[in-house]
Amino acid sequence: MKLYNTQTQTKEEFTLRNNEVSLYVCGITPYDTTHLGHAFTYTAYDPLIRYLELKGISVRYAQNVTDIDDDILKRAAETGENWRELGNRWTEHFIQDMMALNVRPPDYYPRATGVIPDIIQSVEELIRAGAAYVKNGNVYYEVNRYPDFGQLSHLPRSDMLAIANERGNKPDDPNKRNPLDFVLWQAQAPGEPAWESPWGSGRPGWHIECSTMATKYLGKTVDIHGGGLDLCFPHHECEIAQVKPVRDLDPYVRYWMHTAMVGYQGEKMSKSLGNLVMVADLLRTYSPDALRLYLGSHHYREAWSYHEEDLQKSQELADKLSQAVRVESGKGASFNPAETIREFEESMEDDLGTPSAVHALERLAQGILDAHKDQNDVKEAQEMLRKYGLVFGLTFGAGTPEERVVKGWNAKKR
Repeated sequence: MKLYNTQTQTKEEFTLRNNEVSLYVCGITPYDTTHLGHAFTYTAYDPLIRYLELKGISVRYAQNVTDIDDDILKRAAETGENWRELGNRWTEHFIQDMMALNVRPPDYYPRATGVIPDIIQSVEELIRAGAAYVKNGNVYYEVNRYPDFGQLSHLPRSDMLAIANERGNKPDDPNKRNPLDFVLWQAQAPGEPAWESPWGSGRPGWHIECSTMATKYLGKTVDIHGGGLDLCFPHHECEIAQVKPVRDLDPYVRYWMHTAMVGYQGEKMSKSLGNLVMVADLLRTYSPDALRLYLGSHHYREAWSYHEEDLQKSQELADKLSQAVRVESGKGASFNPAETIREFEESMEDDLGTPSAVHALERLAQGILDAHKDQNDVKEAQEMLRKYGLVFGLTFGAGTPEERVVKGWNAKKR
């Protein structure tokens, strides 16, 4: 298998350290989910996990919940809802959507608020390493102490500040030595939730949450780290900077994967623009299989825009696949699915080429239907269609997700 590594900007041979893969994907900030952009990200990594498991490789998967954040506190203030109840409600909404789409649940699903002592320890390590400084109860990462800052995004330093400012950085913070320095721990503001720390009451910064959770649950080196492309900088860049000064001999992440942005009505789909297409709304009209095939028909690294007519075509394909696995097998010559299975596997192993893999499933289904008309034996081909369709979480019209999906996600609820 070859995967595109954002850090090296090349397709690389994906090598195993043992017969196990560790995967960390940045999760939601639960205040308004789940739109099609969210679904694209999490259903992009799901076929990777399922394909590796199909090949007998164990996957340890962690996905976080950023349940304390400026956006959550802002939304809670606007609605008058308790911030924790708001986060739990939207997290449960997201979980229901993931279950409906038959997305394999993560093995670890930590909330940021559940690992505060670990985060404090991470910040203390960075202070001892000379990479961070304390000012008025706040702790900041000093970017100038890390010359390799930019190694993931490949952005020139001159371009970084404007992008960071668009994505949550506060350049005018008077406690900073440099506008690009980022917060590891922020002192409590009036009325905000806070936790005790060596620097006073406060709460963690966004970036330190993820690097702490990734290494806590998956170890000092993570095989694959994923998320949306908009997280590459500053979020993932900052994660590397937070880990390297205290674990310099070991790579933090071996392969960085980023999913492209999803657009609608000529703009990137985003909460701030309000041009959201919500998964729950689509599932009132279209089947989960149709949505999974629609999402899978786009390569994870290629930006695309939502068009309902394309989703309608995916519904037709889902119906065709369901028909193919249900037709009664004849007693004639056995239909051999080997060619389309080889096409499927080659597609998946070429940087997760899901569009071609979906096409292979369509070819297999059509082959089954044609063989059925000639009263040929299609049992083996139907078994292969079910087996490889499950890489995309397809249930072939069963109407219910897998038992392990329901059980696993229900265990992640609060």
